[in-house]
Amino acid sequence: MADCEPSAQRFMDLRVPEYAYMFGFLQADGHLQQGVGQKGKLTVELNARDIDILHNFQKLTPYYSSVTERTRSTNFTETHRSATWSLCSLEARTLLNELGLPYGRKSKTISPPHVEFSGRDYLRGVIDADGSVGYTSKGLPFISLTTASTAIGTYLCQYAEEVTGAVRNIKRNARDDIYNILYTKESAQKLAAGLYYPGCLSLERKWAAADSLASWVRPEGMQRRPPRIQWTPEMDRILLAAPTIADAATLGYSNSPCQVRRWKLLHGLVPLPD
Repeated sequence: MADCEPSAQRFMDLRVPEYAYMFGFLQADGHLQQGVGQKGKLTVELNARDIDILHNFQKLTPYYSSVTERTRSTNFTETHRSATWSLCSLEARTLLNELGLPYGRKSKTISPPHVEFSGRDYLRGVIDADGSVGYTSKGLPFISLTTASTAIGTYLCQYAEEVTGAVRNIKRNARDDIYNILYTKESAQKLAAGLYYPGCLSLERKWAAADSLASWVRPEGMQRRPPRIQWTPEMDRILLAAPTIADAATLGYSNSPCQVRRWKLLHGLVPLPD
């Protein structure tokens, strides 16, 4: 992975891959704090093992910023080493805020930029900050994102569908009101290959994890999940008009998905066709 040099491009031009990545990372894991008057600062605190990415942010920023380290006790470990990147420039903070990095709590309100931006680099930044890449306990490749933002969850699903063909309908989990979006097996391989390309700016450990997914081969005998049925209004009308599920066989699907779909239609879980 190439080291990031200061860019001659305008700061936070999100068409530049490094800035698109950096902005996605900041939206997910940065904290923009407003002080009295024009005072304030942007901070990103990470485990010290990831300090290199903070130095890259420092190089990309044409304003004074600092990277510091500290060791402290937490609820999970007696000693925890962390690294923090801090940026105080009002001009830089104003630009980032205008692009979509809110002050204060932001988990549900952040969304993809409304200006032209490099999509895969932006998503890689979000996933590096709030996602996971690797293998499950059963040895299956996966890539996932945990987010409270509907807009970012939707954007990932749209991007992934274009790259992998895998369709996801996001839904908040009942326990903590967030989205857990998961891709496994070949879908994870394709998505990781598209996001973590050679020479891209990323956390080194996640780039290595993403690169390792390519070596997975589906075991002989492991069945593939059939493609998701794309229900149309016409198909719904046939289902509702059929006297029995067996009479809906003209749709070309087995009884089980047809029965589930009709139940959802009749109980208002999906809209009725016009």
